[in-house]
Amino acid sequence: MSVRKLCVMAAMSAVLITGVPRSASADWLVTPFIGWNFGGAADVNGNGGASFENQFERKLDYGVSLSNMGAGAVGFEIDFGYSPNFFETGTASNNAFEFTNDSNVVTLTGNAIVGVPIGGRGGSVRPYVVGGVGLIRSNLTDATGVFDVTNKNDFGFDVGAGVMGFFAQNIGLRGDFRYFRSFQGSSDNATGLGLSGFHFWRGSAGVTFKF
Repeated sequence: MSVRKLCVMAAMSAVLITGVPRSASADWLVTPFIGWNFGGAADVNGNGGASFENQFERKLDYGVSLSNMGAGAVGFEIDFGYSPNFFETGTASNNAFEFTNDSNVVTLTGNAIVGVPIGGRGGSVRPYVVGGVGLIRSNLTDATGVFDVTNKNDFGFDVGAGVMGFFAQNIGLRGDFRYFRSFQGSSDNATGLGLSGFHFWRGSAGVTFKF
């Protein structure tokens, strides 16, 4: 599924949520966000199994979060993120793989959120921790054209912490830091590219709309 289709589906989901009747004990929260990735690294596999550790520079990340939080401490969330040019300026100690600006990362995770409003029930500021599992999709394109283009869907996890607060009844701000890591990754064939030990951090902030 293309990134454009995923974005359209996320937007349609947010629109549909606005039409769902709201109960007194739970709220739907939609947060478009923008941020950056940092601390990214992976072992890049290619050329008949050769593996080199690449580290990646900070890159833009944007997406949307759809979550459900009530007056209690526990909620759930679906988080979608897209980072273009993620692998473009990778570095390695030797024999670094060079990637084009078509190389990117998509994350789609389902998470649990645990957070207690400051001031008790009805408080407008809520620190929280978040964690879950889902898809980490990497698209690698070798700049030299030696290796095959690889679209890799890996199962991974994310954990993090942040804070959300509302300055109006239905509009607020949210920001957090999260750590993403794939459980496993490998090259599909001797001439393809693959990742193993792929991980990175994401810091993000966005405007939250309550429905």
